[in-house]
Amino acid sequence: MIKKILIANRGEIALRIIRTCHEMGLQTVAVYSTVDRDSLHVRFSDEAVCIGPPPARDSYLRFDRMIAAAEVTGADAIHPGYGFLAENPDFSAICQDHHIKFIGPPPETIRMMGDKSYAKITMKEAGLPVIPGSEGIVRNISDGRKSAAEIGYPVIVKATAGGGGRGMRIVWSEEDFAHQFETAGSEAEASFGDGSLYVEKFITGPRHIEIQILGDGKGNVIHFGERECSIQRRHQKLLEESPSPIVDADLRSRMGEAAVNGATAVNYEGVGTVEFLLDDDRKFYFMEMNTRIQVEHPVTEEVTDCDLVEYQIRVAMGEEVEPREIRLDGHAIECRINAEDPFNNFAPSPGTISAFHPSGGHGVRVDTHVYSGYEIPPYYDSMIAKLIVRSRTRELAIQKMIRALDEFVIEGVSTTIPFHQQLMLNEKFRAGTFDTSFLDSFKLERVGT
Repeated sequence: MIKKILIANRGEIALRIIRTCHEMGLQTVAVYSTVDRDSLHVRFSDEAVCIGPPPARDSYLRFDRMIAAAEVTGADAIHPGYGFLAENPDFSAICQDHHIKFIGPPPETIRMMGDKSYAKITMKEAGLPVIPGSEGIVRNISDGRKSAAEIGYPVIVKATAGGGGRGMRIVWSEEDFAHQFETAGSEAEASFGDGSLYVEKFITGPRHIEIQILGDGKGNVIHFGERECSIQRRHQKLLEESPSPIVDADLRSRMGEAAVNGATAVNYEGVGTVEFLLDDDRKFYFMEMNTRIQVEHPVTEEVTDCDLVEYQIRVAMGEEVEPREIRLDGHAIECRINAEDPFNNFAPSPGTISAFHPSGGHGVRVDTHVYSGYEIPPYYDSMIAKLIVRSRTRELAIQKMIRALDEFVIEGVSTTIPFHQQLMLNEKFRAGTFDTSFLDSFKLERVGT
């Protein structure tokens, strides 16, 4: 049995995990860089260990310091959250070597699904529909051009170790291929330490739909329905909702079955997502599998009344997943509140929060680690809060979100609240007729100036 969990992360997700651990009667250990000593995840954990200076490479990405912190505090498990080391197979393996339970899949599964070209081959063999593309890694520009010509333009060049929109470039013509291929490779190398690329057909105007799954590593896998993730800027999600306004019961059943089949094929352990692109003809294609808890997991929790972090921990303790159908009840929307200036190309806005008043009321949830007086450091992701609402229908959830956004006060730094306020009023968004290119034509207006 797991008794004490070290959370190898920071901020909102670390505090989120700590809360579930305490509800389960488990002890927690927070880790923090010197700049994060005043974060709420440090305050509310049972123990806390400083693991280094602010740069992530010297703190949150250091295997040795994570393992040392676990050993000195007697933690018998590590929860990686999302980002940082969450999908690092070598870290999962090192935890195994030190007899510390990694709360997530074993290293071979992370490695298999982290290589996006290999994951595509694996899912194709499991019977999932896949986007036409190169067979594995493309070694050079010449081979890439050949693959693109066979597939047909437009194509998208992707990093095999990619994520968060980095190492991805759309290529509209053969003349532009060399430049975009080199740019994607350089970005992938800088972001992931691996410049390997593959080429896929670029589907214009798709919906980005992901299926939440849970497996126990013993052959049992269930799904929790879908999340709509098409509101994106440069492949970075800004808003998610569940269920999707375009997915009906039949499509949900077929996508869910495909996701379960894919996860079963790799004997999946823990929570994760199988991500699909949905085209205009309602055909869906496997895109990738994320082997971790997702930023947007709260919308699924709200419509299923399930604690996904608790399920992660229970599976890590050896509990089996009971085969059953999870039903969705109501509608949930999540707005990511980032410390960014939406009127200045979403430029980061670090600084001190001078006033902080989170939204409240029935059906409103705020996941955050900040407070009035908190200083947002410039070293990490700019997300400072997640505002989640739930109501009986999508229309009522939108109205609740409008009220909650109006009530959410953050002063001292710029945030994405004005963007979300205008998004909620957009006719195309309200009608549910958007796709992943929606924000390319979305015009943000300054109000009252």
